[in-house]
Amino acid sequence: MKLQNNYWYFPGALSNKLCDSIIKKGLKQKKKLAMTEGIIPNKISKKQLANLKKKRDSHVVWLNDEELYSVITPYIFEANKNAGWNFEVDWFESIQFTIYNGKKKQFYDWHKDSISAPYKTEDPNFDGKIRKLSACVSLSNPLDYVGGDFKFSVRDESKKEKIMTCKEIKTRGTIIVFPSHLWHTVTPVTKGIRHSLVIWGLGQPFR
Repeated sequence: MKLQNNYWYFPGALSNKLCDSIIKKGLKQKKKLAMTEGIIPNKISKKQLANLKKKRDSHVVWLNDEELYSVITPYIFEANKNAGWNFEVDWFESIQFTIYNGKKKQFYDWHKDSISAPYKTEDPNFDGKIRKLSACVSLSNPLDYVGGDFKFSVRDESKKEKIMTCKEIKTRGTIIVFPSHLWHTVTPVTKGIRHSLVIWGLGQPFR
């Protein structure tokens, strides 16, 4: 799929006050070790855990907050239009509040947010749908942590891989939106703590 824009961003879309409020809300809840597709949290083996830590090491909290949806989703729809993707998106997954701790050098290696097959569930809001758009919201002051760079892997007309660092996400309150099938990574946080939100937009498979 050839894209005119690999990502779209809205600098400082969320105020410092709102970012502080979201972090406070997220930290009040019990955090869990972040998983990857195919791993069942309650049945993870020691070998699976060791392999997981090589690919992804962070902690998450799941938020179902109507206020947050009402604030963030309009930006996703606007990006979908402005970037020229015009994907059919009609539902959103739970919002993921993510914590990357510099003391543990936490990170997320190269991955795609898109899932291997459409969801199969009795919930009509999810059944038969795939992840089409991803959005990441920067909640932390960039002076509060070191590392944690957000990067994309794309290919140009020569088919050579090009690594793009999304510098815009460093600005607190910034929202970036991108197609879920793009490869991306969060480099290790080496000092401080990086807080962010991630949300995925769902729709019927591409035709």
